[in-house]
Amino acid sequence: MQYTKHPKMARSPFGVMEKGSALSASIYLSLPVAATWLMFHHDVKRTGYQPGSYSMIYIGSWDDKLYSINKDGSLNWSYTTGGDINSSPCIDTEGVVYVGSSLDSKLHAVNPDGTLKWSYITGSDVDSSPAVGSDGTIYVGSDDYKLYAINPDGTLKWSYTTGRGIDSSPAVGSDGVIYVGSGDNKLYAINSDGTLKWSYATGSSISVSSPAVASDGTVYIGSTDNKLYAVDSVGSLKWSYTTGDVITSSPSIDSGGTVYIGSLDNKLYAIYSSGTLKWSYTTGWGIESSPAIASGIIYVGSWDSKLYAVNSDGTLKWTYLTGSSIYSSPAVGSDGVIYVGSADYKLYALNSDGSLKWSYATGYYILYSSPALI
Repeated sequence: MQYTKHPKMARSPFGVMEKGSALSASIYLSLPVAATWLMFHHDVKRTGYQPGSYSMIYIGSWDDKLYSINKDGSLNWSYTTGGDINSSPCIDTEGVVYVGSSLDSKLHAVNPDGTLKWSYITGSDVDSSPAVGSDGTIYVGSDDYKLYAINPDGTLKWSYTTGRGIDSSPAVGSDGVIYVGSGDNKLYAINSDGTLKWSYATGSSISVSSPAVASDGTVYIGSTDNKLYAVDSVGSLKWSYTTGDVITSSPSIDSGGTVYIGSLDNKLYAIYSSGTLKWSYTTGWGIESSPAIASGIIYVGSWDSKLYAVNSDGTLKWTYLTGSSIYSSPAVGSDGVIYVGSADYKLYALNSDGSLKWSYATGYYILYSSPALI
């Protein structure tokens, strides 16, 4: 399968429709201090799990808006960017929300009350999800081929140029090294000063799939050559595992080191840290959603419009049917509630037994943007 830019348009099982809009606001609620969500899917293992208390859910939509939703499903506020939001928000320790936007080519920094703090303009679409380092530096990729490091005040710290656009979302390791994939077929490890530590060449482009970093420093990433790669901390290949189709899902790593990833061959894979298959579970269509892990359950969305809850032994716990395909990656709160966006315009909150808690309708598709909980 040939990868093209904006896979949701090239491979999407539904048509492109005229945009709608929604605008509303409500009273700002204070954020819990203890909770953080510093990068796509919460942490470097990409678990999608919020272990701390939280009161807000943030997500972007193709109606050009970033939404702040209260835990009861009511709108806190919405912030309008200048283009579609495929980027997933992250939140720093001060409660500032960062999200990228297409068309306006900007990284937006939004205050906890929904007002703009600053925006930084890159040279092209920002579909990459930002990540915040321990010193407050914000890292994000752009389709202008660059990884940007932005200071907390919105000024440029440095940029690093790769060979193609960056839709992959950076992960920041405990040592400050930034890992990100590029459409030039490479996984990059960039030092915190913007110099190259190493790069590893895969067999095809890295599109949307974002690196996950294990406790031993192994970096996992998927590629459009159908493979999941395990690369060690010095940039050498440990192993690769071949699935039946393109991988744009991001890997997630559980506490035992098992890696979970979806593929467009309709399967969710569980791979041991040695590179051998533990099990695979077949859904009704391709999987671009990245798995979330909580209490031994793996949650993932599929093009078949369903969110799947799969037990750690690969058996099905439950499914929930939304109104359209799920590209968005689920997030799970410490209270067991699961949140996921769907192309039916809605953000869903599901109880741990798979029943609907509430849904919130945005003005257009929720595609790659995934919930952040804080």
